[in-house]
Amino acid sequence: MPESYKILVVDDEESILKLLSKELASPERTIHTASCAQAAREQMRKVRFDIIVSDIRLPDGDGLELLTEFKDIEPEIEVILITGHGNIDNAVEAIRIGAYDYITKPFRLDRMELVVDRAWQRVCLQRENRSYKHSQNDTASTQLIGQAASIKHIHHLIGKVAPTGVPVLITGDSGAGKDVVAHSIHTASQRAGKPLIVKNCATLQKELARSELFGHTRGSFTGAMDNSDGLMTFAHTGTLFLDEIGELPMEVQASLLRVLESHNFRRVGEKDERTVDIRFLFATNRNLAQEVEAGRFHEALFHRINVFNINLPPLKDRREDVPLLVDFFLNKLGQQIGQGEYTVSERAMQCMLSYYWPGNVRELRNVLERSIILSDNYVITCNCLPREIADQPERDRETGILSLERMEREHIIKAIDFFNGNRLKAAQALGIGRKTLYRKIDKYNL
Repeated sequence: MPESYKILVVDDEESILKLLSKELASPERTIHTASCAQAAREQMRKVRFDIIVSDIRLPDGDGLELLTEFKDIEPEIEVILITGHGNIDNAVEAIRIGAYDYITKPFRLDRMELVVDRAWQRVCLQRENRSYKHSQNDTASTQLIGQAASIKHIHHLIGKVAPTGVPVLITGDSGAGKDVVAHSIHTASQRAGKPLIVKNCATLQKELARSELFGHTRGSFTGAMDNSDGLMTFAHTGTLFLDEIGELPMEVQASLLRVLESHNFRRVGEKDERTVDIRFLFATNRNLAQEVEAGRFHEALFHRINVFNINLPPLKDRREDVPLLVDFFLNKLGQQIGQGEYTVSERAMQCMLSYYWPGNVRELRNVLERSIILSDNYVITCNCLPREIADQPERDRETGILSLERMEREHIIKAIDFFNGNRLKAAQALGIGRKTLYRKIDKYNL
Protein backbone atom coordinates (compact mmCIF):
# COMPACT_ATOMS: atom_id res chain seq x y z
CA MET A 1 0.00 0.00 0.00
CA PRO A 2 1.21 3.55 -0.76
CA GLU A 3 2.06 5.66 2.31
CA SER A 4 -0.52 8.15 3.55
CA TYR A 5 -0.23 11.84 2.81
CA LYS A 6 -1.73 15.10 4.08
CA ILE A 7 -3.67 17.67 2.08
CA LEU A 8 -4.58 21.21 3.15
CA VAL A 9 -7.62 22.71 1.41
CA VAL A 10 -7.82 26.52 1.59
CA ASP A 11 -11.07 28.21 0.51
CA ASP A 12 -13.42 30.82 1.99
CA GLU A 13 -16.48 28.90 0.78
CA GLU A 14 -17.62 26.53 3.50
CA SER A 15 -19.41 24.35 0.95
CA ILE A 16 -16.13 23.77 -0.94
CA LEU A 17 -14.30 22.83 2.26
CA LYS A 18 -17.01 20.36 3.27
CA LEU A 19 -17.21 18.87 -0.23
CA LEU A 20 -13.48 18.28 -0.62
CA SER A 21 -13.09 17.08 2.97
CA LYS A 22 -15.68 14.41 2.29
CA GLU A 23 -14.83 13.42 -1.27
CA LEU A 24 -11.02 13.48 -1.12
CA ALA A 25 -10.75 11.71 2.23
CA SER A 26 -9.51 8.11 1.98
CA PRO A 27 -7.28 5.67 3.90
CA GLU A 28 -4.35 7.13 1.92
CA ARG A 29 -5.25 10.79 2.41
CA THR A 30 -5.82 13.01 5.44
CA ILE A 31 -7.66 16.26 4.69
CA HIS A 32 -7.23 19.50 6.68
CA THR A 33 -9.05 22.73 5.90
CA ALA A 34 -8.53 26.47 6.32
CA SER A 35 -10.95 29.28 5.43
CA CYS A 36 -8.37 32.04 4.96
CA ALA A 37 -4.67 32.64 4.34
CA GLN A 38 -3.88 33.29 8.01
CA ALA A 39 -5.53 30.02 9.08
CA ALA A 40 -3.53 28.22 6.38
CA ARG A 41 -0.28 29.72 7.69
CA GLU A 42 -1.13 28.56 11.21
CA GLN A 43 -1.84 25.05 9.96
CA MET A 44 1.46 24.98 8.07
CA ARG A 45 3.34 25.77 11.28
CA LYS A 46 1.80 22.74 12.98
CA VAL A 47 1.59 20.10 10.24
CA ARG A 48 3.87 19.05 7.41
CA PHE A 49 1.56 18.93 4.40
CA ASP A 50 2.30 17.22 1.11
CA ILE A 51 -0.26 18.99 -1.09
CA ILE A 52 -2.06 22.34 -0.88
CA VAL A 53 -5.36 22.88 -2.72
CA SER A 54 -6.08 26.61 -2.55
CA ASP A 55 -8.45 29.14 -4.02
CA ILE A 56 -6.61 32.03 -5.67
CA ARG A 57 -8.87 34.65 -4.07
CA LEU A 58 -9.00 34.61 -0.27
CA PRO A 59 -10.41 37.20 2.18
CA ASP A 60 -6.98 38.12 3.57
CA GLY A 61 -4.64 37.24 0.74
CA ASP A 62 -4.42 35.12 -2.36
CA GLY A 63 -3.23 31.71 -3.47
CA LEU A 64 -0.23 33.15 -5.30
CA GLU A 65 1.14 34.61 -2.06
CA LEU A 66 0.58 31.31 -0.28
CA LEU A 67 2.24 29.46 -3.12
CA THR A 68 5.47 31.42 -2.65
CA GLU A 69 5.36 31.23 1.13
CA PHE A 70 4.66 27.50 1.28
CA LYS A 71 7.32 26.68 -1.30
CA ASP A 72 9.85 28.55 0.85
CA ILE A 73 8.80 26.52 3.89
CA GLU A 74 8.56 23.15 2.13
CA PRO A 75 10.14 23.14 -1.36
CA GLU A 76 8.77 19.68 -2.18
CA ILE A 77 5.15 20.58 -1.46
CA GLU A 78 2.83 20.72 -4.48
CA VAL A 79 0.20 23.46 -4.79
CA ILE A 80 -2.99 23.07 -6.83
CA LEU A 81 -4.89 26.31 -7.40
CA ILE A 82 -8.65 26.68 -7.77
CA THR A 83 -9.64 29.61 -9.94
CA GLY A 84 -12.64 31.23 -11.58
CA HIS A 85 -12.61 31.68 -15.34
CA GLY A 86 -11.65 35.32 -14.93
CA ASN A 87 -8.45 34.42 -13.09
CA ILE A 88 -6.97 31.97 -15.59
CA ASP A 89 -4.17 34.40 -16.54
CA ASN A 90 -3.10 34.50 -12.90
CA ALA A 91 -3.29 30.71 -12.71
CA VAL A 92 -1.08 30.30 -15.76
CA GLU A 93 1.42 32.69 -14.18
CA ALA A 94 1.28 30.57 -11.01
CA ILE A 95 2.33 27.50 -13.02
CA ARG A 96 5.41 29.43 -14.11
CA ILE A 97 6.40 30.17 -10.52
CA GLY A 98 5.90 26.66 -9.20
CA ALA A 99 2.25 25.64 -8.92
CA TYR A 100 1.56 22.06 -9.93
CA ASP A 101 -1.75 22.72 -11.70
CA TYR A 102 -4.89 24.84 -11.65
CA ILE A 103 -8.55 23.81 -11.78
CA THR A 104 -11.34 26.14 -12.82
CA LYS A 105 -14.67 26.50 -11.04
CA PRO A 106 -17.04 24.75 -11.21
CA PHE A 107 -14.83 21.67 -11.15
CA ARG A 108 -15.45 17.94 -11.47
CA LEU A 109 -14.51 15.85 -8.47
CA ASP A 110 -12.92 13.10 -10.60
CA ARG A 111 -10.69 15.73 -12.24
CA MET A 112 -9.70 17.10 -8.84
CA GLU A 113 -8.89 13.64 -7.47
CA LEU A 114 -6.79 12.74 -10.51
CA VAL A 115 -4.73 15.93 -10.25
CA VAL A 116 -4.24 15.36 -6.51
CA ASP A 117 -3.00 11.81 -7.17
CA ARG A 118 -0.55 13.02 -9.79
CA ALA A 119 0.70 15.78 -7.50
CA TRP A 120 1.34 13.18 -4.80
CA GLN A 121 3.34 11.08 -7.26
CA ARG A 122 5.54 14.07 -8.00
CA VAL A 123 6.06 14.71 -4.28
CA CYS A 124 7.17 11.09 -3.87
CA LEU A 125 9.62 11.29 -6.77
CA GLN A 126 11.07 14.56 -5.50
CA ARG A 127 11.68 13.04 -2.08
CA GLU A 128 13.20 9.95 -3.64
CA ASN A 129 15.48 12.13 -5.75
CA ARG A 130 16.68 13.86 -2.62
CA SER A 131 17.37 10.52 -0.96
CA TYR A 132 19.26 9.32 -4.05
CA LYS A 133 21.78 12.13 -3.57
CA HIS A 134 22.54 10.85 -0.08
CA SER A 135 22.36 7.14 -0.83
CA GLN A 136 26.12 6.67 -0.50
CA ASN A 137 26.10 8.11 3.02
CA ASP A 138 23.32 5.69 3.97
CA THR A 139 25.10 2.64 2.62
CA ALA A 140 28.35 3.50 4.35
CA SER A 141 26.86 2.56 7.75
CA THR A 142 25.08 -0.55 6.51
CA GLN A 143 26.75 -3.77 7.62
CA LEU A 144 25.92 -7.44 7.45
CA ILE A 145 26.59 -8.48 11.05
CA GLY A 146 27.25 -12.09 12.08
CA GLN A 147 29.75 -14.89 12.50
CA ALA A 148 27.40 -17.80 11.84
CA ALA A 149 28.49 -20.15 9.08
CA SER A 150 25.49 -19.09 6.97
CA ILE A 151 26.47 -15.40 7.21
CA LYS A 152 30.09 -16.15 6.39
CA HIS A 153 28.86 -17.97 3.29
CA ILE A 154 26.75 -14.95 2.29
CA HIS A 155 29.79 -12.69 2.68
CA HIS A 156 31.61 -15.07 0.35
CA LEU A 157 28.78 -14.92 -2.21
CA ILE A 158 28.69 -11.12 -2.05
CA GLY A 159 32.44 -10.96 -2.66
CA LYS A 160 32.09 -13.16 -5.72
CA VAL A 161 29.02 -11.56 -7.34
CA ALA A 162 29.54 -7.88 -6.49
CA PRO A 163 32.25 -7.17 -9.13
CA THR A 164 30.10 -8.71 -11.88
CA GLY A 165 27.13 -7.11 -13.57
CA VAL A 166 24.69 -10.01 -13.27
CA PRO A 167 21.28 -9.56 -11.62
CA VAL A 168 20.99 -10.86 -8.06
CA LEU A 169 17.82 -12.17 -6.43
CA ILE A 170 17.94 -11.87 -2.63
CA THR A 171 15.41 -14.04 -0.82
CA GLY A 172 14.49 -14.59 2.80
CA ASP A 173 11.89 -13.83 5.45
CA SER A 174 10.69 -10.32 6.13
CA GLY A 175 13.14 -8.42 8.32
CA ALA A 176 16.04 -10.81 7.70
CA GLY A 177 18.20 -8.09 6.13
CA LYS A 178 17.73 -8.42 2.36
CA ASP A 179 18.21 -4.67 1.97
CA VAL A 180 21.52 -4.91 3.85
CA VAL A 181 22.76 -7.52 1.38
CA ALA A 182 21.71 -5.30 -1.54
CA HIS A 183 23.60 -2.33 -0.09
CA SER A 184 26.64 -4.54 0.53
CA ILE A 185 26.66 -5.76 -3.08
CA HIS A 186 26.45 -2.20 -4.40
CA THR A 187 29.17 -0.95 -2.05
CA ALA A 188 31.53 -3.75 -3.11
CA SER A 189 30.76 -3.34 -6.83
CA GLN A 190 32.45 -1.25 -9.50
CA ARG A 191 29.44 1.09 -9.32
CA ALA A 192 29.99 1.98 -5.67
CA GLY A 193 30.48 5.65 -6.55
CA LYS A 194 27.26 5.76 -8.58
CA PRO A 195 23.64 6.06 -7.41
CA LEU A 196 21.93 3.20 -5.60
CA ILE A 197 18.23 3.63 -6.32
CA VAL A 198 15.91 1.73 -3.99
CA LYS A 199 12.20 1.14 -4.66
CA ASN A 200 9.74 -1.06 -2.79
CA CYS A 201 7.43 -2.46 -5.46
CA ALA A 202 4.66 -2.89 -2.88
CA THR A 203 4.30 0.91 -2.81
CA LEU A 204 3.71 1.21 -6.56
CA GLN A 205 0.14 2.04 -7.53
CA LYS A 206 -0.90 -0.40 -10.25
CA GLU A 207 -2.04 2.24 -12.72
CA LEU A 208 1.06 4.40 -12.19
CA ALA A 209 3.75 1.73 -11.83
CA ARG A 210 4.87 1.91 -15.46
CA SER A 211 5.16 5.70 -15.31
CA GLU A 212 7.12 5.64 -12.04
CA LEU A 213 9.58 3.05 -13.35
CA PHE A 214 10.02 4.34 -16.89
CA GLY A 215 8.76 7.93 -16.82
CA HIS A 216 6.22 9.56 -19.13
CA THR A 217 5.78 12.40 -21.59
CA ARG A 218 3.46 15.36 -21.31
CA GLY A 219 -0.07 14.46 -22.35
CA SER A 220 0.61 10.72 -22.52
CA PHE A 221 -2.35 10.12 -20.18
CA THR A 222 -4.87 12.18 -18.26
CA GLY A 223 -3.04 14.15 -15.62
CA ALA A 224 0.38 13.98 -17.29
CA MET A 225 0.92 17.73 -17.29
CA ASP A 226 4.62 17.63 -18.13
CA ASN A 227 7.49 15.29 -18.99
CA SER A 228 8.73 13.15 -16.13
CA ASP A 229 11.71 10.83 -15.77
CA GLY A 230 11.34 7.50 -14.01
CA LEU A 231 13.55 5.34 -11.82
CA MET A 232 15.33 3.86 -14.83
CA THR A 233 16.71 7.27 -15.72
CA PHE A 234 17.78 8.02 -12.15
CA ALA A 235 19.59 4.66 -11.88
CA HIS A 236 21.55 5.07 -15.13
CA THR A 237 25.22 4.01 -14.61
CA GLY A 238 24.32 2.89 -11.07
CA THR A 239 22.30 0.17 -9.33
CA LEU A 240 18.53 -0.25 -9.14
CA PHE A 241 17.32 -2.30 -6.18
CA LEU A 242 13.69 -3.39 -6.55
CA ASP A 243 12.52 -4.69 -3.19
CA GLU A 244 9.43 -6.92 -2.95
CA ILE A 245 9.69 -7.69 -6.67
CA GLY A 246 6.88 -10.23 -6.27
CA GLU A 247 4.50 -7.28 -5.81
CA LEU A 248 5.27 -5.76 -9.22
CA PRO A 249 2.08 -5.67 -11.34
CA MET A 250 1.99 -8.31 -14.07
CA GLU A 251 1.34 -5.60 -16.65
CA VAL A 252 4.76 -4.07 -15.95
CA GLN A 253 6.78 -7.27 -15.60
CA ALA A 254 7.13 -7.79 -19.35
CA SER A 255 8.48 -4.24 -19.76
CA LEU A 256 11.02 -4.86 -17.00
CA LEU A 257 12.09 -8.10 -18.69
CA ARG A 258 12.76 -6.17 -21.89
CA VAL A 259 15.04 -3.73 -20.04
CA LEU A 260 16.96 -6.62 -18.51
CA GLU A 261 17.45 -8.25 -21.91
CA SER A 262 18.05 -5.24 -24.18
CA HIS A 263 18.93 -2.38 -21.78
CA ASN A 264 16.34 -0.30 -23.65
CA PHE A 265 13.06 1.23 -22.54
CA ARG A 266 10.48 3.79 -23.56
CA ARG A 267 8.84 6.39 -21.39
CA VAL A 268 5.05 6.18 -21.40
CA GLY A 269 3.85 8.02 -24.49
CA GLU A 270 7.29 8.18 -26.09
CA LYS A 271 8.18 6.57 -29.43
CA ASP A 272 11.95 6.71 -29.20
CA GLU A 273 13.81 4.17 -27.08
CA ARG A 274 16.35 5.10 -24.45
CA THR A 275 19.38 3.02 -23.54
CA VAL A 276 20.41 2.58 -19.93
CA ASP A 277 23.32 0.98 -18.11
CA ILE A 278 21.94 -0.41 -14.85
CA ARG A 279 22.94 -3.15 -12.40
CA PHE A 280 19.74 -4.79 -11.12
CA LEU A 281 19.20 -6.22 -7.64
CA PHE A 282 15.92 -7.78 -6.53
CA ALA A 283 14.50 -9.00 -3.23
CA THR A 284 11.40 -10.90 -2.16
CA ASN A 285 10.02 -12.90 0.74
CA ARG A 286 7.75 -14.81 -1.64
CA ASN A 287 8.44 -18.14 -3.33
CA LEU A 288 8.60 -16.86 -6.90
CA ALA A 289 8.62 -20.37 -8.37
CA GLN A 290 5.23 -20.94 -6.75
CA GLU A 291 4.08 -17.52 -7.93
CA VAL A 292 4.99 -18.52 -11.49
CA GLU A 293 2.97 -21.74 -11.19
CA ALA A 294 0.02 -19.76 -9.85
CA GLY A 295 0.22 -17.36 -12.80
CA ARG A 296 1.05 -14.35 -10.65
CA PHE A 297 4.62 -13.86 -11.86
CA HIS A 298 6.11 -13.79 -15.35
CA GLU A 299 8.06 -17.03 -15.89
CA ALA A 300 10.66 -15.53 -18.24
CA LEU A 301 11.25 -12.65 -15.81
CA PHE A 302 11.73 -15.09 -12.95
CA HIS A 303 14.44 -16.98 -14.83
CA ARG A 304 16.08 -13.70 -15.87
CA ILE A 305 16.32 -12.23 -12.36
CA ASN A 306 17.23 -15.54 -10.72
CA VAL A 307 20.67 -15.69 -12.33
CA PHE A 308 22.34 -15.54 -8.92
CA ASN A 309 20.40 -16.19 -5.73
CA ILE A 310 21.38 -15.26 -2.17
CA ASN A 311 19.06 -16.65 0.50
CA LEU A 312 19.19 -15.13 3.98
CA PRO A 313 18.51 -17.41 6.95
CA PRO A 314 16.01 -16.28 9.60
CA LEU A 315 17.50 -15.00 12.86
CA LYS A 316 16.23 -18.06 14.76
CA ASP A 317 18.58 -20.20 12.66
CA ARG A 318 21.64 -18.15 13.63
CA ARG A 319 20.95 -17.22 17.22
CA GLU A 320 24.66 -17.22 17.99
CA ASP A 321 24.71 -13.88 16.16
CA VAL A 322 22.18 -12.26 18.52
CA PRO A 323 24.85 -10.90 20.95
CA LEU A 324 26.80 -9.40 18.03
CA LEU A 325 23.68 -7.77 16.64
CA VAL A 326 22.70 -6.50 20.08
CA ASP A 327 26.12 -4.86 20.52
CA PHE A 328 25.94 -3.34 17.04
CA PHE A 329 22.45 -1.88 17.48
CA LEU A 330 23.06 -0.65 21.02
CA ASN A 331 26.16 1.21 19.85
CA LYS A 332 24.33 2.69 16.87
CA LEU A 333 21.16 3.60 18.78
CA GLY A 334 23.18 4.90 21.72
CA GLN A 335 25.00 7.31 19.42
CA GLN A 336 21.71 8.51 17.96
CA ILE A 337 20.17 9.12 21.36
CA GLY A 338 23.46 10.49 22.67
CA GLN A 339 22.99 9.48 26.29
CA GLY A 340 25.62 6.83 26.96
CA GLU A 341 26.73 3.25 26.44
CA TYR A 342 24.05 0.63 27.05
CA THR A 343 24.51 -2.94 28.26
CA VAL A 344 22.21 -5.94 28.58
CA SER A 345 21.79 -8.02 31.72
CA GLU A 346 22.67 -11.70 31.51
CA ARG A 347 19.08 -12.76 32.07
CA ALA A 348 17.77 -10.37 29.40
CA MET A 349 20.34 -11.72 26.95
CA GLN A 350 19.21 -15.28 27.72
CA CYS A 351 15.62 -14.26 27.01
CA MET A 352 16.64 -12.81 23.66
CA LEU A 353 18.65 -15.92 22.82
CA SER A 354 15.63 -18.10 23.61
CA TYR A 355 13.17 -16.05 21.54
CA TYR A 356 12.24 -17.13 18.01
CA TRP A 357 12.30 -13.63 16.44
CA PRO A 358 9.51 -13.97 13.86
CA GLY A 359 10.33 -10.41 12.73
CA ASN A 360 14.02 -11.29 12.46
CA VAL A 361 16.74 -8.62 12.64
CA ARG A 362 14.26 -5.78 12.15
CA GLU A 363 12.29 -6.94 15.17
CA LEU A 364 15.49 -7.18 17.25
CA ARG A 365 16.42 -3.61 16.41
CA ASN A 366 12.94 -2.33 17.28
CA VAL A 367 12.97 -4.23 20.59
CA LEU A 368 16.32 -2.71 21.53
CA GLU A 369 15.16 0.79 20.62
CA ARG A 370 12.14 0.32 22.92
CA SER A 371 14.29 -1.20 25.66
CA ILE A 372 16.72 1.74 25.64
CA ILE A 373 13.82 4.07 26.40
CA LEU A 374 12.69 1.88 29.33
CA SER A 375 16.17 1.19 30.72
CA ASP A 376 17.59 2.54 33.97
CA ASN A 377 21.26 3.43 34.41
CA TYR A 378 21.93 2.32 30.81
CA VAL A 379 21.20 -1.34 31.64
CA ILE A 380 18.56 -3.29 29.72
CA THR A 381 16.91 -5.85 31.97
CA CYS A 382 14.03 -8.27 31.44
CA ASN A 383 11.65 -5.57 32.64
CA CYS A 384 12.60 -3.52 29.57
CA LEU A 385 11.74 -6.31 27.13
CA PRO A 386 8.31 -6.99 25.63
CA ARG A 387 6.31 -9.57 27.58
CA GLU A 388 6.50 -12.21 24.87
CA ILE A 389 10.30 -12.10 25.11
CA ALA A 390 10.75 -11.60 28.84
CA ASP A 391 8.38 -14.49 29.63
CA GLN A 392 10.00 -16.75 27.05
CA PRO A 393 11.06 -20.03 28.69
CA GLU A 394 14.63 -21.06 28.07
CA ARG A 395 15.08 -23.55 25.26
CA ASP A 396 17.88 -25.57 23.86
CA ARG A 397 19.64 -23.18 21.45
CA GLU A 398 20.12 -25.84 18.78
CA THR A 399 16.74 -27.59 18.83
CA GLY A 400 14.49 -24.96 20.39
CA ILE A 401 13.04 -27.73 22.63
CA LEU A 402 12.33 -27.17 26.31
CA SER A 403 13.91 -29.62 28.75
CA LEU A 404 11.53 -31.65 30.91
CA GLU A 405 12.79 -29.85 34.01
CA ARG A 406 12.19 -26.47 32.41
CA MET A 407 8.70 -27.51 31.32
CA GLU A 408 7.93 -28.75 34.84
CA ARG A 409 9.19 -25.53 36.40
CA GLU A 410 7.09 -23.35 34.07
CA HIS A 411 4.02 -25.53 34.68
CA ILE A 412 4.37 -25.25 38.46
CA ILE A 413 4.74 -21.47 38.23
CA LYS A 414 1.55 -21.24 36.15
CA ALA A 415 -0.37 -23.43 38.60
CA ILE A 416 0.70 -21.39 41.64
CA ASP A 417 -0.10 -18.13 39.83
CA PHE A 418 -3.51 -19.46 38.75
CA PHE A 419 -4.49 -20.17 42.37
CA ASN A 420 -3.02 -16.86 43.60
CA GLY A 421 -0.27 -18.53 45.61
CA ASN A 422 -2.45 -21.22 47.24
CA ARG A 423 -0.04 -24.13 47.16
CA LEU A 424 -2.54 -26.72 48.39
CA LYS A 425 -4.89 -26.01 45.47
CA ALA A 426 -1.94 -25.89 43.09
CA ALA A 427 -0.73 -29.31 44.28
CA GLN A 428 -4.22 -30.77 43.89
CA ALA A 429 -4.52 -29.39 40.36
CA LEU A 430 -1.09 -30.79 39.48
CA GLY A 431 -2.02 -34.20 40.89
CA ILE A 432 0.82 -34.29 43.42
CA GLY A 433 1.05 -34.08 47.20
CA ARG A 434 1.72 -30.84 49.02
CA LYS A 435 5.08 -32.06 50.29
CA THR A 436 6.09 -33.04 46.76
CA LEU A 437 5.18 -29.56 45.58
CA TYR A 438 7.28 -28.01 48.35
CA ARG A 439 10.27 -30.12 47.34
CA LYS A 440 9.96 -29.00 43.73
CA ILE A 441 9.60 -25.36 44.81
CA ASP A 442 12.87 -25.70 46.71
CA LYS A 443 14.49 -27.55 43.79
CA TYR A 444 13.58 -24.85 41.28
CA ASN A 445 14.16 -21.99 43.72
CA LEU A 446 10.63 -20.64 43.22
